[in-house]
Amino acid sequence: MRSPALPGRPPRHAGAAGKMAGVGLASAAAREPCRRWGATAFGFHRGLSALLVRQPERTPRGRPACRQKSSVSFLSRPDLPNLAYKRLKGKSPGIIFIPGYVSSMNGTKALAVEEFCSSLGHAYIRFDYSGVGNSDGNLQECTVGRWRKDVLSIIDDLAVGPQILVGSSLGGWLMFHATIARPQKVVALIGVAAAVDGLVTRFNQLPVEEKKEIEMKGVWNMPSKYSEEGVYHIPYSFIKEAEHHCLLHSPIPVNCPIRLLHGMKDDIVPWHTSMQIADRVVSRDVDVILRKDSDHRMKEKADIQLLVCTIDDLIDKLSTVVN
Repeated sequence: MRSPALPGRPPRHAGAAGKMAGVGLASAAAREPCRRWGATAFGFHRGLSALLVRQPERTPRGRPACRQKSSVSFLSRPDLPNLAYKRLKGKSPGIIFIPGYVSSMNGTKALAVEEFCSSLGHAYIRFDYSGVGNSDGNLQECTVGRWRKDVLSIIDDLAVGPQILVGSSLGGWLMFHATIARPQKVVALIGVAAAVDGLVTRFNQLPVEEKKEIEMKGVWNMPSKYSEEGVYHIPYSFIKEAEHHCLLHSPIPVNCPIRLLHGMKDDIVPWHTSMQIADRVVSRDVDVILRKDSDHRMKEKADIQLLVCTIDDLIDKLSTVVN
């Protein structure tokens, strides 16, 4: 039985009116329980509810006390930094979480998706980029291109079978590059405030004088309320290298189902970016789902519910196609 449509979102098959027919305003979307998560209010699984209120992890009802739990492992790569990752083995399609800029694999969304995948018995991988978290490497030497290689290493060396990629912020940019490079392994995409071309776009919007000063100093001290210091120190070389990976200037050759979730109060990556992405991708199966009161992080309880319900819906859709 299919899960009910999310409030504010058109039916899955919105017709031949085109890919933008899937655009919806999901200000109350999280109140619809997922197909397999209907045990508590708002459809939340006991384990995930505990996670969101930062209580100690407990064993979900109906599962043995020794249920599978991911532990930190390291992917060794010749001539490249070793990558820290956590993996759950399980059913296909597997889900891979791709974090945002300098974010680790231990963020709220990554942990919530892991809890959800564990409850369904689906395979799941989360990881740290080179130079971030527990992975090897020097952050100051990292680039969009190197992190793209990190994502491809995870897909090539760890993932088994078809995968749904969930990309948060800059991870949303990288998931498109990974799909272009590995179309045979990626069967669906979910972007959470997907920052395609984001840093380059933001840099190019600066006054000419400020850009010249950054070039001269070699570093862009980009203000951010999400950094402990209040700024991110981004090497100028990082921005210049990132320019080679921009996608919005031409059609994006991705044909799989795509769901783009975005908060309308995002002051880092404007929600209009998701509209641009939807317009640029070749795929016709594209939904843009906007949350009126959500910010860039999209990690509040209702945001997480929307994310896991979107994953659940895609799993159902892909299973229906296969069967």
